[in-house]
Amino acid sequence: MVAAWSLGGGPVNEHDKHTAAVLITEAAPSHDDQLAARKRKYALMMGMRFPFLILAGVFYQTWWLALALIVLSVPLPWVAVLIANDRPPRRSEDVSRYRRHGKAIEGKPHRVIESE
Repeated sequence: MVAAWSLGGGPVNEHDKHTAAVLITEAAPSHDDQLAARKRKYALMMGMRFPFLILAGVFYQTWWLALALIVLSVPLPWVAVLIANDRPPRRSEDVSRYRRHGKAIEGKPHRVIESE
């Protein structure tokens, strides 16, 4: 038998209290974690818009590049809002359900009692 100490079970010291917990279930991330991830995506996408507009001004002599950067920066707020408001997709779970088998009629001959 393996000792619990070798499997990582033992007293928790001060350093272990601040480490991230190990996910041992298939549970979805918490609502706060999902919200934080969506906020990061929104901030990143909205943060890309201003540099695109600045770069369009820097490359104004190359009209096609400046136009491409402006065209990229126009839908960014709309896309950022869509992505920030979208929740993660639901997982399709295969639910274990009880399936009753139909009773079959026996194929052997039976004794028949006739009454008159």
